[in-house]
Amino acid sequence: MKLTLHKTDGQNLITGHSTTEIFINASPYGTPLIVMAQHLISPWENSALPNMTFGAFADLLTLKPELVVFGSGAKFQFPDPRIGVEFAKLGIGFDVMDTPAACRTYNVLLSEGRNVAAALLR
Repeated sequence: MKLTLHKTDGQNLITGHSTTEIFINASPYGTPLIVMAQHLISPWENSALPNMTFGAFADLLTLKPELVVFGSGAKFQFPDPRIGVEFAKLGIGFDVMDTPAACRTYNVLLSEGRNVAAALLR
């Protein structure tokens, strides 16, 4: 699916996704990744479900997002609930959805100027 957005000059925009790749500013990435307006972590290590722990988000936490949109892959699946609890303790929002929905949500929040991160599994 191809995605478009209007106001994102100089920012990392999700421009498309498929079952095998996520496109950031038209460049394909075939591994799990974390994207923010000015940062890209690819590949995202230790990101496999169902054994994912809060430690998988260590690099992301140094970037201090206000909200993390977690894309769990082509089908919706929750990570360990303790991950959400740890984000809540830090005052960081943590929303779980399938990866296509997470891509769309990230773009909308980015266009609103929000300090959002998308943590995306394929």
